[in-house]
This record gives sequence, C-alpha cells and structure tokens, in this order.
Amino acid sequence: MTRKLFISALLALATTATVHAGGLMTNTNYHIAFDRMFARGASTEIDAAYSNPAGLAWGHEGFQFSLNFQKPWQYRNIELTTPAGSHTYEGKASAPVVPALFASYKKDRWALSTMIGIVGSGGFVEYKEGVPMFNALLGGTITTLTQGLSEATQGATPVVTPDQYDAEMKGKQYIYGGQLNFTCKIVDCLSAAVGIRANYYDGYYRGHVMAAKSNMGELANLSLDVDQKGWGFTPLVSVAYHKGPLTLTARYEFRTKIETTNETNSLNANLNTDKLVTEPLTQLVVAGAITPAKAQAIGQGIQQKMSGGFSSYTVPYEDGAKTRYDMPAMLSIAAGYEFNKNLRAALEYHFFDDKNAQMANDRQNELTHGTHEILAGVEWDINDKFTVSCGGQRTDYGLSDGYQQNTSFACDSYSVGCGGAWNVSDKMRLNVSYFCTLYSNYDKQTSYGLETYSRTNHVIGVGLDYKF
Repeated sequence: MTRKLFISALLALATTATVHAGGLMTNTNYHIAFDRMFARGASTEIDAAYSNPAGLAWGHEGFQFSLNFQKPWQYRNIELTTPAGSHTYEGKASAPVVPALFASYKKDRWALSTMIGIVGSGGFVEYKEGVPMFNALLGGTITTLTQGLSEATQGATPVVTPDQYDAEMKGKQYIYGGQLNFTCKIVDCLSAAVGIRANYYDGYYRGHVMAAKSNMGELANLSLDVDQKGWGFTPLVSVAYHKGPLTLTARYEFRTKIETTNETNSLNANLNTDKLVTEPLTQLVVAGAITPAKAQAIGQGIQQKMSGGFSSYTVPYEDGAKTRYDMPAMLSIAAGYEFNKNLRAALEYHFFDDKNAQMANDRQNELTHGTHEILAGVEWDINDKFTVSCGGQRTDYGLSDGYQQNTSFACDSYSVGCGGAWNVSDKMRLNVSYFCTLYSNYDKQTSYGLETYSRTNHVIGVGLDYKF
C-alpha cells in the first residue's frame, strides 16, 4: 500500500499546476473584463463570445476582436506539524503571460464568434524540497523492508530509517481551447446560441525522491518523467433575454471527456536491496550467525516481494497508459441590470458537476458535491472615456480529506478584483485589471502529522478591444 500511494501521489502532481478562476479543471477568466468585474454572464460585449454567446445578438454590428494578456502568481504551501515541530514545504506555481483571443461578426439578427485561450488549468508548480508525503512514504517502505529482515534474522540486523532526503517535484498542465459559436436573435427580446470547443491537454510531471543513510549511502531512489497529451470536445448552448435595462441569461457546457496518453521518458522505483538486504545477510553468514542457505532464502523472498510490488504499481504509468482528466459539465445563470446609462451591475451563479467528471484515480468520488460559485460585479462609466469596475466571487469545491493530496489540493476561496477601461477612440478600448484570491486553509490529519494546506493567488491583466 505504501508503494502504491507513493507512485499515485507522484503522478497526481499534474493537477497542481493550476492558476485560474473557476472550477477544479475549468478556467473562467479569459477576458480582462472578467478580472475587473467577475460577473460577466450577462455581457453583450466582445467577452460574451465565452461568457454569454447568445448575448452577442445585441452586440456591436460588424466585426470586433479582443486580445488579452494575464500574468498570475500563486503559492501553494504545506505546513507539516509533528511532535518534533513544524516545517513548511513551499510550492511556487506560476505561468508565463497567458493570452486569450476573442472575435465576432454580427449582421442583423445573427452573429458568429470565437474564443481561443487556456480553458483548463494553465501553469507550472514546483516544490524544491519535495513534499512531506513522499519522505514519509519512502521512509516507511525502507523501514518496513528492514523490519521484515530483522524479524527473519531474529533481530540480528537493525531496522534502518533514512536520515537524508533529496526531493524535488514539479509539473505542468495546460488545456488549450478553441471555441466557435453561432448566435441567432429569435425575437426582439430573446436569442439563442450553439457552439463547440476543441480542447487539447498538454502536461508533464517530473519528480524524484532519494533516501539515504549517512553511514550507508543511497538506500532508495524513485523518479518519474512523463508527458501526457489528449483531446476532448465540448458542446455548448446558451439563451439570453434582453429587454430594456434587464438581461437574463443561461449557458450550459456539456461534460468534456479527455483521455490522455502517457509518453513516458523514465519511470523508476528502485530500492538498494544490496545495502538493505544482501550486505547484512552476507555479514551474518561470515560471522557464522546463519547458514548461506538460510541467507539465500531470506534474501530471495524479500527481494522478490519488493520487486514484484513496485513493478505492479508502475504499470499504469508506463508508456502508452491512459488517464482521464475530464472537464465537468457547467451551468451558468446570470442577471444584469442597467440602473442608468452609466451604471451597471450583475449577479451570476456557476455550478461545475465535478462528481460526474472522471478524474485520475477516480478522485471525483471523494468530493462531497460539485463546485458552487457566486459572482457579483458593478461597472460605472465616469465619462465617455473612462470606466471603472469591481467584483467578487465565492467558490466552494465540496472538498474532503480523501480528495486532498500533497501534490493535488484545493482550498475554498473568496476572490476580489478591480480595474478600468479607457476608450482610446470610438473603435478602441484598453482594459486593465488586478484580482487576488483569498483562500481558506485546509487541515488534514495524517499518520505522520497534521498537514495544513494554504494558497495565495494574484493576477494582473491588460487587454485591447477593437471594433471595425
């Protein structure tokens, strides 16, 4: 069981590389207008190509496009508390500048639109000291092995525990998406849209953990270097009601099945059985404590058990093995209201059906419910040139101890954002934004101590909208 947990945890590293707003596997922040207001589900502007495709029926007549860039920073720390004290394992998650492109064309009662961006996850994470789970699991394997040897030799060999670890874990996960929508105004106050999004999963995880004893050298070395690729397609539908100052919308994304295939560069789970088993037995034979025949029987039994166990657990992660990283079905319901020509507000609700989206090792079964989000925002035109806005979001993932892992954990959160827009001309608008996410710590009691998971997140963004 210890070996299985180690390899499974190492592979789960891919799901940590997420820097986004939205569900466990889904991003919602593509356009800078979202970052500075959040509730954009009732938008009729260019960002509606993602957040409200049906709303483009009341958008700009003709062509428009938008190019957006965001820079996120995130830290994911694990504090391990034991009777001997506490230690914080720092994980830094980052991403390069993240782009997103929007475009639409409207003529009379119909519109065609597209959005291209990183639709799921997006970024890197690295733990330069590894994580506490790995040290405990590897140490436990070595202790169990030498405990068995000690019992077989009636206490003639000592139980070995590592006193040194060299560990590093890092991973990357991107889901690139390209979305195409067709919008039709059914009657003057009602529209509908259908769309399809192609999603490409690109990820990797690299890691190693080495355990050693100062007077024995290296005892074990476990390492992994795997790339994963996969495709999935998302059907989308949306409807919008717009009359006077009121806009009501609903959007539904169907579940996206993404099955990735391993491209395994290296996969090792090696114990130094010479130092841990062969050398102690040889010393006992030389000393006359046991016979060569008994030493051979003990050594073969232990090595066969350990070798067979490791190989059976690494089979799912060999080259060509497949893993599921589904994007869940999502429902968005929004209401927007214009109090006057300068002041607008919106309220929105998201539900991500995570429990019915298959994850690696069926982790979705550990969630208590799907993700619930509530978003609210307000926008004010100071004058014809400048607009300011702010908003907030509450996210509840339905977490449990069984879902949380050192290498893949989430924390419920509140997010707040603000920013503004400058109408450079009648055709061009510049958007800027900043938002941060305030996470609730999550405590999990393990066999080796109390783990406290914590996260921080900051994003700045700039974008340009242009109308033809």
